[in-house]
Amino acid sequence: MGDQTLRVLTCGDVQGKFNDLFNRVRTIQKKSGQFDLLLCVGDFFGKTEESEAEWQEYKTGAKKAPIHTCVLGAASQATVKYFPSADGCELAENITYLGRRGVFTGASGLQIAYVSGREALQEPAPAHCFTPKDLLALVAPLVNNSKFRGVDILLTSQWPRGVWQFGNNPEVNTKCCGTASVANLADKLKPRYHFAAVEGAHYERLPYRNHMVLQENAQHVSRFIALASVSNPAKKKYLYAFNIVPMKSMEPSELVKQPQDVTENPYRRSGKEKLQRGKTGLDPAEEEEPAAQFFFDLSRGGRGGGRGGGRGQGRKRPSDEGDRPPWDGERRGQGGPGDADGQPRQPRRPPQPTGPCWFCLASPQVEKHLVISIGTHCYLALAKGGLTPFHVLVLPIGHYQSVVELASEVVEEMDKYKAALHKFYKSRGERCISFERNYRSQHLQLQVVPVPLDKCATEDIKEAFMVQAGEQQMELMEIPEHTDLKQIAQPGTPYFYVELDTGEKLYYRIQKHFPLQFGREVLASEALLNIPARADWKECKQTREEEEQCSATLRDAFKPFDFALED
Repeated sequence: MGDQTLRVLTCGDVQGKFNDLFNRVRTIQKKSGQFDLLLCVGDFFGKTEESEAEWQEYKTGAKKAPIHTCVLGAASQATVKYFPSADGCELAENITYLGRRGVFTGASGLQIAYVSGREALQEPAPAHCFTPKDLLALVAPLVNNSKFRGVDILLTSQWPRGVWQFGNNPEVNTKCCGTASVANLADKLKPRYHFAAVEGAHYERLPYRNHMVLQENAQHVSRFIALASVSNPAKKKYLYAFNIVPMKSMEPSELVKQPQDVTENPYRRSGKEKLQRGKTGLDPAEEEEPAAQFFFDLSRGGRGGGRGGGRGQGRKRPSDEGDRPPWDGERRGQGGPGDADGQPRQPRRPPQPTGPCWFCLASPQVEKHLVISIGTHCYLALAKGGLTPFHVLVLPIGHYQSVVELASEVVEEMDKYKAALHKFYKSRGERCISFERNYRSQHLQLQVVPVPLDKCATEDIKEAFMVQAGEQQMELMEIPEHTDLKQIAQPGTPYFYVELDTGEKLYYRIQKHFPLQFGREVLASEALLNIPARADWKECKQTREEEEQCSATLRDAFKPFDFALED
């Protein structure tokens, strides 16, 4: 087949419905032309007399598969009898059993890695199961090759645990779906396509990247597709057709192209989170997984920690904290967050400030009249000297210096506040722009500013940030929509970050000097809000009575969108 594009079909659990499968393939080929290969994951054989009778027709040659078909081994003890050799063999004309595990490389150069069956939790393993030794034997020869970039296709029966992280959600019970060992396998092998079955569901995850943006060279993306069983009553998709050029035949620039909907890698965790969990960093949902599933780590030096950028030490209280509203916090009608009964439960105690912090909710220096909403881990407050009357701050209740240091549960609630504000501003005919400055500030302040739709387009906002950054010899980088900021900036790294309501994100790694009011200056410029006099918050101070009135107005307006009031 040379360097030509290959046309491949992939199928979920056949479960002995051979006639249904191959008749469907014939129909597809009659309509769309010949395919080169059919790959079957999950249970190929059935457990009924009817399926046994169907198989005998293919085994004896009375019927023939219309396409070269490769299948995985047994995923249940009942079908082990159909596989005479663990090393793979021809089961019938045009139907090949790949084997227990291994790598199949076709004449075209297409590389297919595969693991049959389910994970074994004990030794010796049943014949329909794989072991950690199987996976290690598969991975080691590949990743130890300095030229290894990944495989074209990975076939497993079981799902990788946590593959849905940062992506779209599958219609399965994620608490018990999949296994961490398959997730680790996928992370190491970096397949362009990964197919699985056995859950009876169809799920096409958004593609995910295999590199850390701005820290590693660009690599190809991976796509995970789970397929349902053949002729299932719910008519869920069980056949997937795609074209693929073998990786070895592709130009590097073409291979690493990133689609618009790419997300971050669901299997990667920072070294900090790995240490907190005391696990291998595969997935925070792994808490129910047996220890036997965490079986190998072939990375050199690890992926997460050890990359420069420690926390600042001996830092004095900053001379300028931007919008510096002092407040304490009483949760309206629910007790103060500093009370014994109302203290939010957090899995770990956040770092403590080195001196007085104007943003820690329990701080004695605070002014409670500026608080708009209090959640479990975050709260919303009116910005002091705001650009507009509804300019707000989203802040963690505990002490964190930046977004990249937040615990996952704090990030989740901060995202909920951002989504609520987005809906709130949209209902008022306004865009939602947020920015963070991790420089000369000791407590995270995510500033969220509404911009009226009739003032400018989001393209104008993006351009304004880019132009003003260029005028000050700063290069704002655009990062992919689904990228986690933690992948770009390590704790302690000074940076400026902007997120537009379109999902576009801009990032600047602060070097030496940075204008503290840069975010406000851009939004206040003539090109956007056209209120240049309000660029500096200290020039926009209000009296206590004016602040109380603005807070009350905002609190009432935001109530329909405040998820914290539902608790």
